[in-house]
Amino acid sequence: MSNTASKLRLSGVVSESIVDGPGIRYVIFTQGCPHHCPGCHNPQTHDFSGGYDADIPKMLSEIQEDPLLDGITLSGGEPFCQPEALIPIAEAVKKMGKTVFAYTGYTLEQLLELGRERPAILQLLRLCDTLVDGPYIESLRDLDLQFRGSSNQRILDLHQISL
Repeated sequence: MSNTASKLRLSGVVSESIVDGPGIRYVIFTQGCPHHCPGCHNPQTHDFSGGYDADIPKMLSEIQEDPLLDGITLSGGEPFCQPEALIPIAEAVKKMGKTVFAYTGYTLEQLLELGRERPAILQLLRLCDTLVDGPYIESLRDLDLQFRGSSNQRILDLHQISL
């Protein structure tokens, strides 16, 4: 792993969450987002120069040591702005037998297009089990939706999609 791949900029983590995907999840909130969706739930994550550098070995240790965790959730910010840094985490989590759930303000189709120029995006997508895609649209907000904020967002089982 190169030195640049080990750099991950975070807004924060939540060690046990029941609202950011199925089961109990370790949530990684990446720092930096190009979408700036009006009404965003995490506006503090937008600034790419904010946050702090992650201690990836410490995070992986916390995940490994918590027997209650079903997996991790990649949120943000925009996780797909830092795919190179997230790939080793997702690989390690998969080796632990846990799942990877990810949120993105991009649509899956946009990520596939971006992945042509930046293959790490496709590599990270292939490590994800579930993807919630699409920007948050305030006028489509629906509090009855599970794991998403607006009705345009899709919950995609990536095992059912050829990437």
